[in-house]
Amino acid sequence: MKLFSGTISTIEHALDYSTLKQKVISQNIANADTPNYKAKDASFKEVLQQTVNGSLEANKSDARHYDFKARPSSAKAVVTKRNVSYNHNGNSVDLDKEMSDLATNQIYYNAMIERMSGKFSSLQNVIRGGK
Repeated sequence: MKLFSGTISTIEHALDYSTLKQKVISQNIANADTPNYKAKDASFKEVLQQTVNGSLEANKSDARHYDFKARPSSAKAVVTKRNVSYNHNGNSVDLDKEMSDLATNQIYYNAMIERMSGKFSSLQNVIRGGK
């Protein structure tokens, strides 16, 4: 039996993605002047695929049914942008884009935290009996 609904687990995965994106953006900003450094990005599609592959469950209602198992994902969630170069030294970090992504990610993270807080407030209200 699960204590919490699937929503909390989904929000947890969203926060994991946001944390990964924050780390990648921070690395890009820190290496903005490093020669030949190629900017990285956290791939939402890959993170979503890993989450879905790891969390799907199914019950067989008949012995003739095929087994339902998630395939392990070999894809990595962090991808390197290889074929771009913005600076004369081979560096592909666009500082304006990174700062914009940082602000967007912060808003996303705050929204997920607010949603998680709302879920816990609802649970607390239920525990108190609606008082």
